[in-house]
Amino acid sequence: MAPAAITLAAEAPKLSAANTGFMLICSALVMLMTPGLAFFYGGMVRVKSTLNMLMMSFISLGIITILWVLYGFSVAFGTDKGSLFGWDGDYVGLSGIGLTQLWDGYTIPVYVFAVFQLMFAIITPALISGALADRVKFTAWALFITLWATIVYFPVAHWVWGTGGWAFDLGVIDFAGGTAVHINAGAAALGVILVIGKRVGFKKDPMRPHSLPWTMLGAGLLWFGWFGFNAGSWLGNDDGVGALMFVNTQVATAAAMLAWLIYEKLRHGAFTSLGAASGAVAGLVAITPSGGAVSPLGAIAVGAIAGVLCAMAVGLKYKFGYDDSLDVVGVHLVGGIVGSLLIGFFATGGGQSDAAGLFYGGGLTQFWKQCAGVGGVLAYSLIASAILAFLIDKTIGMRVSEDDEVTGIDQTEHAETAYDFSGAGGGAAARTSVPAPVAQESKKVDA
Repeated sequence: MAPAAITLAAEAPKLSAANTGFMLICSALVMLMTPGLAFFYGGMVRVKSTLNMLMMSFISLGIITILWVLYGFSVAFGTDKGSLFGWDGDYVGLSGIGLTQLWDGYTIPVYVFAVFQLMFAIITPALISGALADRVKFTAWALFITLWATIVYFPVAHWVWGTGGWAFDLGVIDFAGGTAVHINAGAAALGVILVIGKRVGFKKDPMRPHSLPWTMLGAGLLWFGWFGFNAGSWLGNDDGVGALMFVNTQVATAAAMLAWLIYEKLRHGAFTSLGAASGAVAGLVAITPSGGAVSPLGAIAVGAIAGVLCAMAVGLKYKFGYDDSLDVVGVHLVGGIVGSLLIGFFATGGGQSDAAGLFYGGGLTQFWKQCAGVGGVLAYSLIASAILAFLIDKTIGMRVSEDDEVTGIDQTEHAETAYDFSGAGGGAAARTSVPAPVAQESKKVDA
């Protein structure tokens, strides 16, 4: 008698408390990156623009959160519609999701995946703000990020990460957002600044950072939060790929910071704190798409190449005449391109997938896929963002007046200043308490 055929059904994934807890922590780390970005940018602007720079990041926490719940998650990760966007009625308002309903193929709840991806959606438009410092109306900025997230970010996230998205199906590798986040934001920044023009005094007046300690603090918070951003994008800890990404995040960032500083010393004669902070961010950007595909040695190469190329790129605004206030194009666009394309050379085939790059016997197949992803996202974001900025500028106006810009956008847009020195010995009472002869002598010394 022949033995009965036995068919064993594949065991369905079960909710993992460990992976769920890990992903909640990663989500909190990514949320911290937006305030970290606010400090990073806030220290790089002049005193009179500090609060506005902070607010341009913080407002994204409010607006994008609501949009994501209402329809953003559905557009980005719902059922595919023509490889361009998604839609799922259960995701609208996050109202049709069960408490223990798992994200398809994983061991974490849909709610956890949704909130993790929300933090990516929040920081991406905030990245754009650094290119627009000093000169954009706050109401116009709020309207812009509302429209931009809807028309650009949500669909692009579906292209890259959503099942059925054209870049996803093509096999474009983007572990944590080189195309969907950094190239997307950098191209958008370029599109907007080409429409709204330069700051008053660009290339004439000194526009030095008012607080480099703030910038260093922001860079440190970004570096810290980026471990959640990158390692968390594998959505679990079961096979070691997330650990590889964690290691590569540290390695590439260190290499990029050192490479930027060496370039800066050779080119300009000094190691600057701003260069260290910018180099670190360039490394973080470049390893974001590639860290799950390359080895730690490959991560050193990716970081070092990105550090040098981004340091070179930040000076292009003076050569070509576009006013990228805080080097969003030079760091995020260029860094995202570098990190995405280098996958085609340094992918080992032993990380997140078996796709190998040129240096590991895979030829140029993956490189051309990466080119398609980079080119598609860059072109769409650049053109769509420029059109949105143009429409807003022609309706409610995108820029503050020249007088308001000179006075300071903090005062004119927020009725506040970042620092109040009246209580630090410089008030009227302190001045009137100085005897007249001493005051006269002080004036002579000051002169």
